[in-house]
Amino acid sequence: MKKILFCLLVVPFFNIYSQGCSDAGICTVDNMKSHSIDSLNYKNAIKVGLNYGMSYEDINVFGSYLAYNRKVTNKVDIDLRLTYFNQFTDEISSSALSDAIVSSNFKLSDDLKATLGFKIPFTDGNLKENGVTLPMDFQPSLGTFDLILGISKRVDKFNFILGYQQPLTQNDNEYFAPVNSRFSSTNNFKRAGDLLFRAVYNYNISERFSFSPSLLPIYHVTEDKYTDMFNTEQNIDGSSGLTLNANLYFNYKLNQTQSLEFSLGGPLLVRDVRPDGLTRGFVANLEYKFLF
Repeated sequence: MKKILFCLLVVPFFNIYSQGCSDAGICTVDNMKSHSIDSLNYKNAIKVGLNYGMSYEDINVFGSYLAYNRKVTNKVDIDLRLTYFNQFTDEISSSALSDAIVSSNFKLSDDLKATLGFKIPFTDGNLKENGVTLPMDFQPSLGTFDLILGISKRVDKFNFILGYQQPLTQNDNEYFAPVNSRFSSTNNFKRAGDLLFRAVYNYNISERFSFSPSLLPIYHVTEDKYTDMFNTEQNIDGSSGLTLNANLYFNYKLNQTQSLEFSLGGPLLVRDVRPDGLTRGFVANLEYKFLF
């Protein structure tokens, strides 16, 4: 456990990059983060979050979200999350309302939950600056309509989560990378799905304060594709395969209805190529939650 905590705290600050899963969507769905204990006295929750990440090419990424959760019955709840992203360097910037994530959790037993959700884009993944299409690294949304499936199992202090996110549509990106660019060409980009597994250990320090280290492997199931200048579809070599992220969640209960969560994440292992632009050296997030 000490070695895991050391990796979680130290590794995110090394100059390597992982899939910034919060952009893709599935990792931020509540049931995909942890298997929380139900708040029996409250049927509604509002969450407000702010996050910051650093991408390669010195791209700063600021994000925010507003989420509402409604407990419909003791076995079913519905969650709606709206996200906003701003990406910028000294030369280029972009910002927009990015996606809505609508999901529902189904309590199958006291320690088992299933999730069905959709990610709905607010942009087409083809924002331009001065008439020129920006690479995916500057797109506030992937521009895809995605299906999200998941299941979580609680075993004592552990949570084990399995999830899958599959684009049902593709975006309208038209970017061609110049020679020797670190960005990938993504004209007529076709993004593959992601298979996710998360293992979380929940440790209560006191009645108010807890922390949860987490390991998050994500497998990009096949290679992504783009259409070249000759109108030929090409595989993007090295875009499939495994990334491994480490996360640490700190939770502080302010009172019976309010709490704060701070999380920090970074990479242990990366894919060779990430044309979708979901690359972060680290991501830090602060969330406020209010129950009523």
